[in-house]
Order: sequence, then structure tokens, then C-alpha cells
Amino acid sequence: MLNTLIHLSNNHVWEDVTLHNSNLPPLAIKNPECLGLLHQLDRNTDMWVQHYCILKDGCLYFYASIRSTQASGGLYLQGYRVNEQILSFKQSVIELKPPSEEFKTFYFCAENNTENQRWITALKASIKKWLPLHQAIQDFMNRPLEETRM
Repeated sequence: MLNTLIHLSNNHVWEDVTLHNSNLPPLAIKNPECLGLLHQLDRNTDMWVQHYCILKDGCLYFYASIRSTQASGGLYLQGYRVNEQILSFKQSVIELKPPSEEFKTFYFCAENNTENQRWITALKASIKKWLPLHQAIQDFMNRPLEETRM
């Protein structure tokens, strides 16, 4: 289980917000993009650990249960890719692949394929909303000159 919020960027604009949210009970987080039970594969024990999860602004918060008073951990998802994978026992799982090999790949599984698809759609949308600043600037600079005039 994760004990702290994992950040890929030390100075990200949402750092204070995500730290604040991690100290809230799950139902106190306003307008979550997705919520529900997910099982996370613990690679050390090769066992699935159940979490109540909240997805909000590119951050996945983990709770021991819906009645928890604060998150037990979280994963900041900027730069992660979301894929559906099939594991050896033919079960569909959600793979969260980091932008760099120095970070860990995570595997999750919902209660059924419909729930997996719901989470995959929400995770992709949440990650896509938050472009890294350097990518946003480059995208702006690559636009035709007439579109960049104020």
C-alpha cells in the first residue's frame, strides 16, 4: 500500500490542492471524476489489495474504506499512460504506465469489465486535462501566427 502521495513534479500547481484533498474523507472531495472500489496488484506479494478510490484532477486517491477519514495514499498521474491489459489468468486489468522507467507501473482491476472501462475512460480524460506546462507552451508556439495574436 502507498503511504504517501507520489508526485512526478516537485512544483506542480496542484500540489497544495492534492495534499489538501488527501487529508479529506473520500466523500468530502467535491466533484470527483470517478469513484469506487479498485483492486491494486501488490507486485511484492502478487496479491490484489482492495481500495476505495477517488479520481480528481489527475490524482488517484486511495482509502482503506469509504468511511476513512483521510487517504492512505495517492498517485499523481501526470504523464502516465492508461492501457487495458490481459494478465495470465485472462482477466482484464488497468495498467498505469509512467512517463519514465524510474517510476513504477501500476495495475488495477475493478469488479468487472464494465467498471474497468468506466475507470479507463475517466483516467484517460483526467490525465489529458492536465498538460505539462512545457507541452502547453510548445503546443501554443506551434500554432499558426494568426491564432496566437492577442
